[in-house]
Amino acid sequence: MNVSYIAHISGRVQGVYFRASSQQQAIDYGLSGYARNLADGDVEVLLCGEEKNIERMLEWLAHGPEQAEVTSIQHKKIPWQDHPFFSIG
Repeated sequence: MNVSYIAHISGRVQGVYFRASSQQQAIDYGLSGYARNLADGDVEVLLCGEEKNIERMLEWLAHGPEQAEVTSIQHKKIPWQDHPFFSIG
């Protein structure tokens, strides 16, 4: 079943290839959505696809790429969002 989640990731997550790495992971998991920097230094990630793959992606987001230092991740299920691919914003 396809679902959508929005995640808010805090820590050292900007300037460490977090968005590009998230895009590659999402593509590997067959997910669409986006990753974008927020003004407060955090990253927001929208994930759309099969729930089991979103769960795997959320586990990855909890640590992110090697250079990142994730201190917090908050996520919630939201109404379905139809995105044709995973973009970086």
